[in-house]
Amino acid sequence: MIGAGNVATHLSAVLNKTGFVIHQVYSRTEESAAKLAEETGASYTTDLQKITGESGLYIIAVSDHAIELILDTVSFGSAIVVHTSGSTPMKIFKHKVLNYGVLYPLQTFSKERDLDMSIVPMCIEASSSANLEVLNHICSQLSDRVVFMNSKKRLTVHLSAVIACNFSNHLYSLAEYVLRENGLSVDLLHPLIKETSEKAIEFGPLSVQTGPAVRNDENVIKKHLELLSFSPELKEIYDLISKSIRNLDQEKRKN
Repeated sequence: MIGAGNVATHLSAVLNKTGFVIHQVYSRTEESAAKLAEETGASYTTDLQKITGESGLYIIAVSDHAIELILDTVSFGSAIVVHTSGSTPMKIFKHKVLNYGVLYPLQTFSKERDLDMSIVPMCIEASSSANLEVLNHICSQLSDRVVFMNSKKRLTVHLSAVIACNFSNHLYSLAEYVLRENGLSVDLLHPLIKETSEKAIEFGPLSVQTGPAVRNDENVIKKHLELLSFSPELKEIYDLISKSIRNLDQEKRKN
């Protein structure tokens, strides 16, 4: 396991639990490497030159910009090497590794939270049918949903994930900011956030969209914009999203 961050920690845990042996963990920081190695019964190193050659699979679970450095530094022989990035094309391995692929788990990961990995889609791609078969065999033991996906489609999925996860979480942060600016607690929103996400999953987000923009309630929208006068940036975001909601709703009605 090359990396000891959020993705590496969760993948290591489920691989270990499923019976796969993790020989070694690499991380730039000794604390992270030692911790994950202890949890998985592996050895560890902080030196790329000391990554062992005894594994059949090397999982590069690091930030996108660090992948190329690892490929330029480590000799992997004939082992299969994969990265876990949603946005990095598989061709990054070309002319650097013999057998390679991608293992992209479509989920947001935090070390502090347990996850049911069996429901996490595993998007895989490989340089040959034989390598793809190996990845499919491994991932099928980790998750109930393994999806064969090329780099272009994976990038599209990653874009959608950023909008659905990172953007929506940022909006939660902005909502919390508005409440705190007015002396109110964010926990008022917790039941609403939970119900909104559950409805979106059950019925589809487009069909459950509500609010003043859908109702075309200009009076309420005007009041909200006036209330946001303390933050021109947030006011602009509110206006842009309201217009986007209205446009998408009109498209839905046409169809």
